[in-house]
Amino acid sequence: MSARLDGVRVTVVTVSDRAAHGERDDTSGPLLVEAMRALGATVLSSVVPDGADDVERVLRAAIAEGARVVITTGGTGVGPRDLTPEGTARVIDKHVPGLAERLRAVDADAVPGAMLSRGLAGVTGGPRPALVVNVAGSMGAARSAAAILTALLPHAVAQLDGEDH
Repeated sequence: MSARLDGVRVTVVTVSDRAAHGERDDTSGPLLVEAMRALGATVLSSVVPDGADDVERVLRAAIAEGARVVITTGGTGVGPRDLTPEGTARVIDKHVPGLAERLRAVDADAVPGAMLSRGLAGVTGGPRPALVVNVAGSMGAARSAAAILTALLPHAVAQLDGEDH
């Protein structure tokens, strides 16, 4: 039997001005939601506008509500409103650079623009730490991230809970 996230609370947040204002459909968020549900996680999702303050607010709320993993999709590029990493940096205490680097590199040969993602990954502090992961907003990035995260998250959550490596 493969590792699972049965009963673990995961929150997926789409960060997009256009999706938040109903100007486009959110496609990457639902893909990530389904991947987490396939692992047995209890998944909540939301859509917020771009901006560091909105990202920080939704991350803190998700963690306060018991999320052990929060995955954002969107807002990681170099555009003026792409401030997901800045909002994320306000809530993580320990960076997990290998994960962020892997998420960027996985598609870089086929899509060189993937290297423009500034997404972060890290662990929050507190008595029940959570893993926060920024994913680029494209469907390709979400698909690749889903494959990486489904393989990694059960082990990561076990480590957050103090289990052995």
